[in-house]
Parts: sequence; structure tokens; C-alpha cells
Amino acid sequence: MPGHPSGAPARIGSVRPEGWTYARAPMIVYWELTNACGLACSHCRATALPDPAPGELDTAEAIAVLDSIAAFGDPSPHVVLTGGDPLRRADLRTLIHAATDRGIGVSLAPAVTPLLTRDRLAELRDDGIAAISLSLDGATAASHDGLRGVPGTFAATLEALGWAAEVGLPVQVNTLVTATTAEELPAIRDLLTEQVVMRWSLFFLISVGRGTTLAEVTPGEAERLMRWLWDVARTAPFQVKTTEAMMYRRVAAAALRRAGLDDAAIERHPISRGFGIRDGNGIVFLAHDGSVTPSGFLPVSIGNVRRTDLVTLYRQAPLMQALRDPDGFTGRCGACEYRQWCGGSRARAYAWTGDPLATDPLCPYVPRGGPLAGGR
Repeated sequence: MPGHPSGAPARIGSVRPEGWTYARAPMIVYWELTNACGLACSHCRATALPDPAPGELDTAEAIAVLDSIAAFGDPSPHVVLTGGDPLRRADLRTLIHAATDRGIGVSLAPAVTPLLTRDRLAELRDDGIAAISLSLDGATAASHDGLRGVPGTFAATLEALGWAAEVGLPVQVNTLVTATTAEELPAIRDLLTEQVVMRWSLFFLISVGRGTTLAEVTPGEAERLMRWLWDVARTAPFQVKTTEAMMYRRVAAAALRRAGLDDAAIERHPISRGFGIRDGNGIVFLAHDGSVTPSGFLPVSIGNVRRTDLVTLYRQAPLMQALRDPDGFTGRCGACEYRQWCGGSRARAYAWTGDPLATDPLCPYVPRGGPLAGGR
């Protein structure tokens, strides 16, 4: 950028898909239809149990939520139905049909249990599900099943990947990154290259729910992994993204700048589609009981859809408005020249400090001329 011979921009502008303003609508609504699940994952955000918790939104209430999502206008947010295990909802197909009838795109994050079969995947495809996500947290049965709490889940996940490919249903594979799982990432990458995978999403642990029993990677290790993931992304037969590790965008943008791209070219690069999206900005989370939070990993309720419609909560809640203004962030994130593109994990900042606007403690980057405050 002219005037910045170091290659670091003075201030990087906000980027979003064409026609989208995050203050108007989220790109994705993550909807926890139920917290019932047949697994017992050691990192479960929802602390899921075998049976549904009291107070789940019923079918009529859920359809009213879909009406509210449609009221965001065009383009409409995409809905990811999650849990727990959304396959445990008896009215799942009714809700999928209601969403697609309203022009709302829907994806599904099912648990790998006996409820997930090849026939069910074909049925979901026919119902209008755009894609599914499956979790693969280890390169072996011992490591994956150890986290999932049920023997045989690793083999069943690989089988489900094969079924999805057979029925033509795109799959995002989610992988948990912790201090103990990080060393298996290269082997998981190799395993996924043998499968038909649309996207590999690496979730960097946030200490919420059962995840408080696990350890995050260090900032130095996280930075090394970001650089490794950028190398993977350039050659892998699938897309690569990170969840709650927004600094990947900084690493990617810096690499593209070193390759000679200016900001305008970076904003046209496919990696830029995720720029700016973070907890409360471009995403919102709806819990099984109607409670709304900026994300599933930032458990601060901004209201409940039983009392206030989702559009109003997303657009007007003071916390959501603050999360959409990275100029108001404190510490290194607030001073960072990449704050509009990255912005850090607001969920991790909250988990470590109690302040969702504070520095993301996983990021070791020191802004040029910025403060050193806010580190772990």
C-alpha cells in the first residue's frame, strides 16, 4: 500500500460478500434445535445430555423463528441446524421444509450416531439441505473416540463421509484444535485428502461448557499453525477455514501482500469471504430454549425470541452493536491494523477476561505502533 513501505496497511477496510451489510443481517444463524445427543463429547459447548432439556422451542415457535429470519430481507441469512443432535428433533423435516419454502438456505450439523444413515442423508438432500458438517477430531479411532466418548465413532464418521459423497451431499469437516490434538492435524489433513470434502474447518478451543477441562494451544503454537494452514490451503483439494481463530485472516492477508497483492486484490481473493465475520458480526446463535447470544461460544444472552424477534435482537442489542465496531475494541485488538478484517475471537476474550471487547489472548501479533497491553 502506498505510504506503508513496511507492507502493513494503516487501516484495512471492512469486507463482506457483495450486497451484504452485517449490521442488517447475519450471514449465518446457528440454531441449536435441541441439546439432546447420543454422544458425550469432552469439549461439548452445549453440555449435551441423552434427553432434551425442558423448554425447547416447539414446532410452532420454531416456524415463527423462521418467519423472523425471513424478515431480515434479501439476501437472507443461511441457517445451520445444530445441537446436541438435530436428528433427535421429530419435526426436523417439517422445519427444513418450512425454511426452504421461505427461501432460507439450510445446512445441518448432525452427530454421528445410529440415527445417521445413508438413507437419512439421501432424504436430507432431497429435503433441501445444502450441506452437512461432520466432526473428525483425531487421525485414529483412539484419539477421536476418546474425545467423542463413544467407541466406534471414528469408523462411523469415515463411513458417513463415504455416504455423503455417494448421495452428493457436500461436507464440511470440523476438527477441534487443542494442546493435545494439534500434533495430529497433519495426519488428519492427509486422511481428508482421501475423502470427498468441501471444506476443513479447524475450531480452536474456547473454554466453555465441557471444554473447560481441555487446554488451548499457546499463542506461539497458534501462530505456527496459522502459517501451516495457509500452506495447506494453497494445495489442499478442499477449502480451509478456522473457527474462533480469526488471526488466520491476518496471516493470509500478510502472505498475499508479500506476494504482491494490494488491498483491492486481497478483497477479491476467495479467502476474503470470511473477513470481518466474528461473534455477533455476521453470525448469531439461537439456543434450544430461544435464548439468543452472539455465538455459541460467547454465552451472553441478548434476549429471547419468545419475547423479542430475532431481527430486533441482532440489529439493536447494545452488545451486538459493540461487537460490530472493532474500533471500540480494547488492547491490541483495538489498535491492530487488521482489526476490520480479523477482529479476534470475542468469545475467547470473554472466556479469559470477562470482557468480549478485550484482546484475543490467543493472538501474539503486536500492532505496528500499538500497545502491548492485553496479552495472556
